[in-house]
Amino acid sequence: MNCSARTPQVLCELLRTQHPIIQAGMVWCTGSDLVVAVGKAGGLGTLGAGSMYPDELRDEIAQVRAQWGGPFAVNVPLLYPAVEEHMETLMKERVPVVFTSAGSPRKWTEQLKSAGSTVVHVVSSAAFALKAEAAGVDAVVAEGFEAGGHNGREETTTLCLLPEVVDAVNIPVIAAGGIHDARSLLAALALGASGVQMGSRFVMTQENPAHTRFKQRIAEAGAGETRLMLKQLTPVRLLRGPEGSFFDQVAEAEAARSDSDVMRSLLGRGRAKRGMREGDLMEGELEIGQVSALLNDLPGAGDLVQGIVDRYRSFRTEGMAPGFHWDALSQNPR
Repeated sequence: MNCSARTPQVLCELLRTQHPIIQAGMVWCTGSDLVVAVGKAGGLGTLGAGSMYPDELRDEIAQVRAQWGGPFAVNVPLLYPAVEEHMETLMKERVPVVFTSAGSPRKWTEQLKSAGSTVVHVVSSAAFALKAEAAGVDAVVAEGFEAGGHNGREETTTLCLLPEVVDAVNIPVIAAGGIHDARSLLAALALGASGVQMGSRFVMTQENPAHTRFKQRIAEAGAGETRLMLKQLTPVRLLRGPEGSFFDQVAEAEAARSDSDVMRSLLGRGRAKRGMREGDLMEGELEIGQVSALLNDLPGAGDLVQGIVDRYRSFRTEGMAPGFHWDALSQNPR
């Protein structure tokens, strides 16, 4: 383990950001306004290409660059359609940072790096982290079981997964899953992470394009109202909807031990868009992390980043964060 390659400063230099805070590239819950707001606050904003057609991705990249001359990222789930076209776009546009997920990064990593991109891969186990490192990625995101959206089958919590991955690889490790404030940032750094990625927390921001009904449901959510479901297909963490909703339909089918064909028929197409972007709480997928039970405000994305940074700095003043030299991070050029 090479600890000198794992500091927050190293990650910020790699990403060209001021702060080791990354907004996750979520399907249906990212857009240029959110990415720009996070970038201007010193974090790394990420477009989620998984819910975009190729022309939409090109348009979103153009909109980001029209408002912001600094670094940004695009996340590409490798199991989604249009991967080939998306990758061509990212290489042609020389996108600064590319996050890959839900598949092997081996095919694309060297091509993306040759085009000038920093490549980060999302993993759910130390074994996958080692494979990603061998494929040449610059960093990995260790995403725990708490996270929203598509998740690992291993069901390893962030508290267990993060030190396993940190001990296994020599590249920077970014913590994800349950991260939402300065306290969880501090905990992640204490466990050896170089930075954090937050998805659910950034859904609950003013610039996020998620539907207001979805955001209101998150604000009302209590503990235990999310569940990792559809494991026969691709595991995804969902928030409970009203009685008789899609969530309940899936829960009943799983209790009946329905096979994958039944589950695939039940899932159909377009449920993620219906739930998160269109606000259909009955028939849509409501993808959000366990941390939804702690989210009940709706700050601006830039204010959120700055608030986390300010609170973290107060920890240092209070003697709660010895050894982490946060102030040096703000010297990085953007």
